[in-house]
Order: sequence, then C-alpha cells, then structure tokens
Amino acid sequence: MSVTIRQITSRKDFKRFAEFPNRLYKGCPWYVPQLTSDVVNALDPAKNPAYEFCEAAIFLAYRDDEIVGRIAAILNHRANEYWNHNEVRFGWIDFIDDREVSAALIGAVEKFAREKGADSLAGPLGFTDFDPEGMVVEGFDQISTFTLHFNYPYYMEHLEAMGFGKVVDWLEYKVFIPKETPEKILRIAEYVEQRCNVRVRKITKRELKRENLGRKVFELINRTYINLFDFTVLTDKMIDAYIKSYFPFLDMKLVTLIEDAEGKLIGCGISMPSITRALQKAKGHLLPFGWYHILKSLFWKHEDSVELLLIAVEPEYANKGLNSLLFRDLIPIYNQYGFKYAETNAELEYNNQVRAPWELFEADQNKRRRVYGKKL
Repeated sequence: MSVTIRQITSRKDFKRFAEFPNRLYKGCPWYVPQLTSDVVNALDPAKNPAYEFCEAAIFLAYRDDEIVGRIAAILNHRANEYWNHNEVRFGWIDFIDDREVSAALIGAVEKFAREKGADSLAGPLGFTDFDPEGMVVEGFDQISTFTLHFNYPYYMEHLEAMGFGKVVDWLEYKVFIPKETPEKILRIAEYVEQRCNVRVRKITKRELKRENLGRKVFELINRTYINLFDFTVLTDKMIDAYIKSYFPFLDMKLVTLIEDAEGKLIGCGISMPSITRALQKAKGHLLPFGWYHILKSLFWKHEDSVELLLIAVEPEYANKGLNSLLFRDLIPIYNQYGFKYAETNAELEYNNQVRAPWELFEADQNKRRRVYGKKL
C-alpha cells in the first residue's frame, strides 16, 4: 500500500506524533523516550513561545491507517536572519526502514520549504538549540542522553540516498569521574581565581528566584553561544518558559556559578543526575508512576551517571581557565553522589575550547551526531 502524509494540528495528533518512537524503538536498550507532554507542548503554537519567530508544519506518515513515520518542518525566521540563509529545518524525524516512507516525509518538508521560498533544508534541528538536534552516525551501542534523541543506523543511509550531505557534526563524551580532583585542575583554579579576581558561588532555589538568576543564566547562554552553529538567540518569553520548565527540577548542589569582583555572573556549569533509565521505565509518561521513577533518579537514588547540561563562560573570559573552577567545585560533589561518569551534551567538533578540558580526564568520545543538509 502507498504512503499517505497527513499534516496535523491537534493536540490529539501531536500525542500520536510524540508516541510513535516508543513503538518504533520497542525493545531497543539505547533508546530513551522523551516525555510525551514535552513533545506535545513543543509542537503546540499555544504552548511554545518559539512560534513568535517560527512557522512549522507537523506531519505523520500513514500506511493502512498505521503510523509509519513522523517529521516536523520548521522555518526559523530569527535564525535565518541572523545567519543570513534561507533554510527550512526538519526535526523529530523517525521512520520505519522503508525508502518510500522516508522519501514521503522529506518530500512533505521540501514542499513546505518551496512554498515558503526557502532554498535549502537542514536537520535534524528543532525550533531552538534546546530541542533535540543531530542524527546519530556513530555510537549506536550507547544509550542516549535524555536531552537528545537516538536513531537507528539506517536513518543516515536513507538521507544520504536522497542527496543529503554533512553540514556539521557534534561529538559526545563519556568522562570518568576521578576519585580525587586532579592536581593540575587545583593549580589552575587557584591561579585563575587570583589572576582574574573571580569566585565560585553556590546558590539556593530561593536565591535563584529572588535575584532573578535564572534569567541571568540564560542571558549568559545567549552571549556565550551566539556564534555557534545556527544558534537562535532566546527571547524573553522563551527564557521565562525554560526557567519554568527546567529550574524546578535542578539540584542546586550541581549548579555552580562564577562571579567577578563586582558580583556579575560570568560563568556557570549546570548538571543533573541522569534520568535515562527512569525515562525508559516511565515510557514517556508521568502517570501513573513515571513521576516516581524520575524523582527517584533525580533526588533519592541516583543512576551511575551525571549529565553535563551546559557550561557557559562570558566571551571575554574565554580561554582563561574558568572551567577549572567548575571542576574543582563539582568533582567532590559528584563523588559524594556516587556518580561514576559524566555524559557531555553534544559539542561541535570544531569547538576546541569546549572539548579541550576533557583531555584532563579519562574520557571516551563515544557518540557522534550529524546535521544533514540539501539544496533545493
């Protein structure tokens, strides 16, 4: 039977879209489900403030009334203007191993792009960098982190057969946590502290709210990442949404801030206990017991790994060793929590500044993910 592509707009269909991968990857030990509610809210214009500067078309592929694929086409006006290009992104792409299905999905995105006057496609990308990005091309025997998305090896074969090529790669690392903070890190941290006149600050959630530090963190992220691949500067509404979504679940012991002599925020490191196994148990749902598994991993009985969500440093302090202050603070805490290793977020392969610190540790570059592109 032929493949039918349907554009969807209702939350009921968004839920079907969100839950399709749970069936596709059933039994796969490396797949980590996203929470269905998170995906639905990301797609819903009434819930996602990215629609202030984005247009999107969300598609499901059907065969015999059975869902066999999904994809989102996204026109990010803000990113296109900043990066001076005219592309449509595709994200949340999943499909069975059938060339007719993948071709139909990409065909729907191409049609949307041409209607919008775009001249190229790129993906997987989301509305912003806080959505899952990149397609796994190495590390298919490694469990995904909760912020990113796993895919089968055949995905890249399908895209390459349709004329897509590499745009950029991200690397991911498994960093083994030493029992003691390396002497070199201690020396660098002490030197940086004195030479740059900076200090580490730990905060409570009360201080976070009272001093509006969540907003200051995201403003720092905007300044730090502004020139990295296809970054979208976050608006005030988006910052408010992310503060509401992420900060209530943070363990503040795993959040480290760096301030200058005047108390200005110039660096931060945010990590959290891995919840990958908890999300697998929850199967994408908070109810009836998904919330229990997630809270247990976050606060009560930690998994073996901690996820390094982000490190941001004020551009004028780049390459001055501020990361050493973060490591000096966090390594003892990681050991106290019983973490054996840390999983990095995806890091651009050419961003040596971000990747260089892992040379101080025993670390494996265990995954690679890619953005594919194509001219129309």
